[in-house]
Amino acid sequence: MAEAWDSGASTWDAAQREAYANYLDAPEHLVAVTARSNRQKADKDPADWLPIEAVRCRYIAEWTAVKRRWSLTVDEREKQELTSVAAQCPNAPLPAPPPAR
Repeated sequence: MAEAWDSGASTWDAAQREAYANYLDAPEHLVAVTARSNRQKADKDPADWLPIEAVRCRYIAEWTAVKRRWSLTVDEREKQELTSVAAQCPNAPLPAPPPAR
């Protein structure tokens, strides 16, 4: 939530923030992880934290999909890291874009 807030959710009304916080229609929006991983990640974006290499491609594809779905911004450091990791993941599928509203 803190990352979303920093990436544009701070301008949303309460209903949109609630919709984001409770969105379960796309599997990439809420991924179950260990408590340890959750603590390590905290509210860091990919410029400051990435998961183990085995799931890194999936993680950045899902991160990008959530940012796109909610029209959230990406800062320059985050963009550089996403681009760098994506270059190592040429076959990682990007989840489908959001349906038209």
